[in-house]
Amino acid sequence: MAQLVKLLDYVSRYENDLTRYPTQFLRLKQYQWNRMKIQWETGAEHTLFESENDQEVDEEEKNRKSLFSSFFRLFKGSKEEEREADEKKIIEEDESFDFNPNVIYQPGSIEQLRQLYLDQLFHFQIKWASSTLMDKSRVAPKYMRDSLLRSFLQDLPDSYLLFYEPIIKLQKAPVELDIILITPVECMCITVLEEEDVAAFSGDGSRFWTKRHGKEEVKVLNPLLSLNRMTKIISQLFKERDIDFPIKKYLISRNGYIDYPIGGFDLEVIDRRYYEEWFDSIGKLSTPLKYTQFRAAQAILDVGQTTAISRLLIEEDDAE
Repeated sequence: MAQLVKLLDYVSRYENDLTRYPTQFLRLKQYQWNRMKIQWETGAEHTLFESENDQEVDEEEKNRKSLFSSFFRLFKGSKEEEREADEKKIIEEDESFDFNPNVIYQPGSIEQLRQLYLDQLFHFQIKWASSTLMDKSRVAPKYMRDSLLRSFLQDLPDSYLLFYEPIIKLQKAPVELDIILITPVECMCITVLEEEDVAAFSGDGSRFWTKRHGKEEVKVLNPLLSLNRMTKIISQLFKERDIDFPIKKYLISRNGYIDYPIGGFDLEVIDRRYYEEWFDSIGKLSTPLKYTQFRAAQAILDVGQTTAISRLLIEEDDAE
């Protein structure tokens, strides 16, 4: 299951420590899957299988809430230095293990159980990509229903780091990108063409392409303009940080046809005729996380824009 490092301009847990959270995610994922399988196989209630680790997590959560309440009181009337000291202490208390999937219905097979688990994990990943201990972003409901996002997260390897429609800051101006998938071996810059089913897109190097759907024919902006801009930005970021990491461009469509005869050595065009085969092939990589991969992801995180609200303000609103 790929890891959602950055979603739009939401505050991300990975921004706190990119080297820590990917491995923590892997441990959490495996532990909770094993626990859920035992629950399903025995038909027992979750509480009967609370491990020592669960108990430690509960204790951590109590401590965190206690600390947070104390910090909230300080926030109301203390000096700035005291507030900053408590904030640092709170950040060090991590609530990362608050993922407790359960068998909410009785699956008929291990495959159905796994899908139930992955669906609950998907929601947890959205949480990790939109909140930290101190801040929280408001998630647009469409991302919970986004089938492409869900597919990338559920069907690709754990060692893939996903930036989904991230917004970055260049010279203080926000720039919206498409999809960046950082694997252990390359940085995949992806632009998606998905509108009506079986729509056909054709184009060349000009500014506009033609989209045909049934008898309708309209002009659409050349998708390679966005893809090339994104690739150029990522390439410049890597160059500035002396990161030697391959970058490749992908133009994809799950439900349409793409006719682009020009191509290029650094561009792959994948439409509905080849999408499943391509997606299966990139999902088979078993290479673990790499140091250069972390550096590449960090370079993008460093220029990411973040829009969030302090949990202190949420607490304050709730208290009034």
